[in-house]
Amino acid sequence: MADRAVFLDRDGVITVDRGYTHRVEDFQFIDGSARALALLQAARWRLVVVTNQSGIARGLFTSDDYERFTAQLRARLQAVGVHLDAVLHCPHLPDATIASYRQACDCRKPGAGMLLRAARELAIDLPASVMVGDRLTDVQAGRSAGVGRCMLVRSGQPLDAADEHHADAVFDDLAACAQALVTQMRNDPSR
Repeated sequence: MADRAVFLDRDGVITVDRGYTHRVEDFQFIDGSARALALLQAARWRLVVVTNQSGIARGLFTSDDYERFTAQLRARLQAVGVHLDAVLHCPHLPDATIASYRQACDCRKPGAGMLLRAARELAIDLPASVMVGDRLTDVQAGRSAGVGRCMLVRSGQPLDAADEHHADAVFDDLAACAQALVTQMRNDPSR
């Protein structure tokens, strides 16, 4: 039987978005995000981070920088008992500065590639799952992958009314989103 998952963008949802965030010394959780992930994990959701990282393609930082930041994210979450089932990233960009990353791919959101890959590798039930992001491209990726519900948070990039209109729900941050998901599950266990 497939599991349900919460797919999460990283910057602006879990961590503070500093613009091409990659330095470990700039790592900072958005208030309440680590607790929100613990709450979702306790409610038996798989946790999958799906993040565009075009800063690699732009030559702003390296894959090693990204890996160090990801290791810090995993370690800081592990310290509060949270295990990420997967952290997937897309380093590509059609007009990349670095030629080896110059491509139009299906993994760069709004493409669904990262979500579909996680679904295959982790046996995730996409219609029973949720996508949480801070940009319209996150919602579009979720819809393209067949994710059941796509939500936006206001803790990252500024949203306009048109962006919010495309989401199934909009929350101030991941903490509010997680609380709503867990409450809905209690009230309707079939969700």
